Amino acid sequence: MRVAIGADHAGFLLKEHLKQTLQRLGHVVEDFGTNNETSVDYPPICMAVGQAVAAGRADRGIVLGGSGQGEQIAANKVRGVRAALCNDLFTAKLSREHNDANVLAMGGRIVAFGLADEILHLWLSTPFEGGRHQRRIDQISAAEAAH
Repeated sequence: MRVAIGADHAGFLLKEHLKQTLQRLGHVVEDFGTNNETSVDYPPICMAVGQAVAAGRADRGIVLGGSGQGEQIAANKVRGVRAALCNDLFTAKLSREHNDANVLAMGGRIVAFGLADEILHLWLSTPFEGGRHQRRIDQISAAEAAH
C-alpha cells in the first residue's frame, strides 16, 4: 500500500515511529513533513497528504498532531478525503467499516507508540462494509460536489 504521512511539530515523533512501522510492514511511505519538532502550521501539511490520497498518488493517508483534531479538519477540506480522528481501536475499526475513511488522524500527545501501532494495523486491515454505509458516503460526496 502507498501511504502518505504528515505531521506538525507535536506529531513529529509519532510520525517518525509510524513511518518505521509502515516500512517494516512493506508499505511505501511518502513523508510530507514536518522534519523536526520546531513549531510549524499543520494545515498545508495535512492538505498535501489529503491531496495525495484524493489524486490517487497514495492509497491511504495519515495526519498527526498534538490531538489530531485540527489535522483531521484540515485534511477533510480536500474533496474526496474522509479523515477520521482515531485515538482508540473502536473508532479506528468503525471509521473503516462504516465511513471508508481514507485518512487516519491521531494525536501524538494522546496516543502512545504501542497503541498507535495497534490503531494503525487495525485501520489498515479493516475493510469497508459497503451496503447502507455506501449510500451515506454517496450522500456526503454529493454534498461535497455541490459546494
